Amino acid sequence: MSVFSNCLRSSGRTGIIASEEEDVPVAVEESYSGNYIVVFDPLDGSSNIDAAVSTGSIFGIYHPSDECLAEYDDNATELQQVEQRCIINVCQPGNNLLAAGYCMYSSSVIFVLSIGKGVFSFTLDPMYGEFVLTQENIQIPKSGKIYSFNEGNYQLWDDKLKKYIDDLKDPGPSGKPYSSRYIGSLVGDFHRTLLYGGIYGYPRDKKSVNGKLRLLYECAPMSYLVEQAGGKGSDGHQRVLDIEPVEIHQRVPLFIGSVEEVEKLEKFLA
Repeated sequence: MSVFSNCLRSSGRTGIIASEEEDVPVAVEESYSGNYIVVFDPLDGSSNIDAAVSTGSIFGIYHPSDECLAEYDDNATELQQVEQRCIINVCQPGNNLLAAGYCMYSSSVIFVLSIGKGVFSFTLDPMYGEFVLTQENIQIPKSGKIYSFNEGNYQLWDDKLKKYIDDLKDPGPSGKPYSSRYIGSLVGDFHRTLLYGGIYGYPRDKKSVNGKLRLLYECAPMSYLVEQAGGKGSDGHQRVLDIEPVEIHQRVPLFIGSVEEVEKLEKFLA
């Protein structure tokens, strides 16, 4: 967290920083301040670290905006004015993203980025300490036979979602059901889905009625990337990038991947 914050502060381009690790957004000191809002999850999949499984960092970049309708609780008057302005500026729909990306720490270090003109992947060359362009204009397949859900929560899901998962497991006339792959790291699971096609999902359930993933710095940046690659990001009923945030750490369900696979899920949930 401190590495990201220090780099963003010293860049001279960042005005506001919002992260999973901070209760409220942080305004960069005026002497260093720029005009970009940066939202990020500094370490996605942190529970996997001891097992040496893929982890990553996710980020999104916005222009400042004062058009968000933020909802405050009874204690909101105690917030400093600068914090209130930060909250209002940060609460933007994913449609306003200027850029988004992630860095995956695995057998190699991979940096995936979009600035609104396609998706590009860079791989760290440890000999030179530089990221080298390895894939350009990545396009996710229109469909795929891999699904990535935490089926340990199956009994907590609603019946419509259960029927969808059961349908994926049905071999059907082809005799081949979908394959299940789940790492437990959004970055790792998404990266595989981006390259091979299929669908990743983290739905709401009886324990987490709004899902567990955060809209601003997980769901929106990943949905931006997948749409740039020709895929789709949905909460099961609407486009993730259209959702207007009402709080910094708002959670939403996420279904993301190949267009045909996400649309198939939406039909089951309708």
